[in-house]
Amino acid sequence: MKKELNEANVLEALSVVRDPDLQRDIVSLNFIKNLKIDGAAVSFDIELTTPSCPVKDDLKRQAVEAVRNSIDGVSAVDVNMTSNIGATRVAGKSNPLPDVKNTVAVGSGKGGVGKSTVAVNLAVALALDGAKVGLIDADIYGPSIPLMMGVTSRPTMNGDKLVPLEAHGVKVMSIGFLVDPQQAVIWRGPMASGALKQFMTDVEWGGLDYLLFDLPPGTGDIHLTLAQAIPLSGAVVVTTPQDISLADARKATTMFRKVNVPILGLIENMSYHLCTACGHRENIFDSGGGRKASAELDVPFLGEIPINTNIRVGSDTGKPIVIAEPDAPNSRVLRGIAGALAAQISIHQYSGFSQPDIEIRLDG
Repeated sequence: MKKELNEANVLEALSVVRDPDLQRDIVSLNFIKNLKIDGAAVSFDIELTTPSCPVKDDLKRQAVEAVRNSIDGVSAVDVNMTSNIGATRVAGKSNPLPDVKNTVAVGSGKGGVGKSTVAVNLAVALALDGAKVGLIDADIYGPSIPLMMGVTSRPTMNGDKLVPLEAHGVKVMSIGFLVDPQQAVIWRGPMASGALKQFMTDVEWGGLDYLLFDLPPGTGDIHLTLAQAIPLSGAVVVTTPQDISLADARKATTMFRKVNVPILGLIENMSYHLCTACGHRENIFDSGGGRKASAELDVPFLGEIPINTNIRVGSDTGKPIVIAEPDAPNSRVLRGIAGALAAQISIHQYSGFSQPDIEIRLDG
């Protein structure tokens, strides 16, 4: 039997709608805002933890059905989907980036897995969904973000701060903006680590929802400097399906865990190739390795990205595929992975995750 139309009964009806990631109903999560009843019409906002929520359309549909099926005499249900991105707070850690809500390291245990391509497309995908996003090219010796984002200018100064450049809705900083692109950066480890610190403290980032760090391959000084300098929201590890890459991805995961950085997920790049002529799938670098490694390491598997010429072309021309071909299947894959990453950040926030203080000596 349907219930009378009033605010209490509407909220009770909506309490059956659960966020599948946070494992709680949208009423107890305080997602319902601006509930109004005008005659027989009901309207309210559902305020999610990220605009990149991969299940927002499904939550909206469930909310409409819950009200219509439970409340008598409802003529219309108007649901407005909004978001308010939460900030990761880590107890006992000072934060040199107080206006940045979430910081994410994108790493890999080895080079050649397409980590920078993944980082660029994740950053742009999050921005396309409406988030305020920044991207730091932390690969001091081999900066590739300027090329991939199509930025060649030099940053300006505002007082004593560098103003980051912007491309595709993302604020960007790289050593490639500050040195001659034809010259190699020949610095010892402490100098490279110092440059990374300056990208955090001497750049006018402003308010950001997400700041991504495209790390160099391996597990060296830069990684330790980053873990020591700021309370990271978490890390993403990029791999390819073959055994040698997966072995290095496991090492990268172990490194992040040793410095108390939560693993937000593993992404398998170059997972397979679809023939453009016949659609046949060919697993060039084996298959299923990333998913298997995720299970072994007990970390989320965020998704598979296929080998595709247009993804490579986008990186070479400074137009990431998610912006150059927004409706392409591969763009949908990458945007889905960005949504899964945002969901994992929210899960950690709502689970009350906290890190202890850590002390890492960089001088041996």
